[in-house]
Amino acid sequence: MPDTPLIGPLMIDVGGLELTPEDRELLAHPLVGGVILFTRNYRDPEQLKRLCDDIHGIKSPRLLVAVDHEGGRIQRFRVGFSRLPAMRSLGQRYQESAPMALDEARTVGRTIGDELAAFGIDLPFAPVLDIDHGVSGVIGDRAFADDRDTLVALARAFRSGLNAAGLAATGKHYPGHGAVTADSHHELPVDRRSLAEIERTELMPFRALIEDGIESLMTAHVRYTAVDPTPASLSRRWIKDILRKQLGFQGVVFSDDLSMGGAAAIGDMETRARMALDAGSDMLLVCNDRAATLGLVDALRNVRPRPTASVRLQTLYRRPAQGSSS
Repeated sequence: MPDTPLIGPLMIDVGGLELTPEDRELLAHPLVGGVILFTRNYRDPEQLKRLCDDIHGIKSPRLLVAVDHEGGRIQRFRVGFSRLPAMRSLGQRYQESAPMALDEARTVGRTIGDELAAFGIDLPFAPVLDIDHGVSGVIGDRAFADDRDTLVALARAFRSGLNAAGLAATGKHYPGHGAVTADSHHELPVDRRSLAEIERTELMPFRALIEDGIESLMTAHVRYTAVDPTPASLSRRWIKDILRKQLGFQGVVFSDDLSMGGAAAIGDMETRARMALDAGSDMLLVCNDRAATLGLVDALRNVRPRPTASVRLQTLYRRPAQGSSS
């Protein structure tokens, strides 16, 4: 694919409300293909629009811009944005009235999509496809439900709302983070169940959304010892063999933040990044550690963006909303 515009495999963060000279230099690096925004990057709508426009102007093809914006406790921008419910509330509503809950899920997805797209943001890193087994505090009410059928129905409706607004969806955290107690932000969780059991439970929502054509997935820093001693986010078995070959996923694979404790347990940042790329990830998140990011860009100086990954990543740029001529 010699004519494919190349998109770098790193998605990084910036420190404040506007870009610094160091930010600009780093974002212009060929290995950097995206930016993830946080609460610290938001003061008001006018400032956010200036920041996103500035990021878009760094280079061509432009940088992908993403944010964790699920609703509930994971909503980075609040003042000036709609207040979004935790996804658990939609699951509870579903038990009372499935049609009302599905309509609300579509509306929430459309609201997120419309509000983020207005600032030039491409991805909300949602929906959560983890099943709530009642043991994971870090997932908890971020999950739609504790049963697969409800979860899948609501996730599909949520995604349809995002897509109607012109935004792609990112299902997370493949192959499922809801059955482990440990928080992968701080340590490496371990799930000892068999692959057959994981396929019957955690993988079912991912399989359903993959069959629907979901645009991207984010992997979990969780070790499933009966399948592979390597965490799923760094595992060829989980990504190349099961996700790509067995489940037939053709979309983008994001690693969860490689600065998290669950990834740090495996080795230094360069080791984590090389393992994630070798496992088949298309884009790696590296957040909240500028020194490590600078070191990684230097350590990976001989790595070149992959044409096949770039083709997939291009599908994530926001599109005109349905019914819009803009």
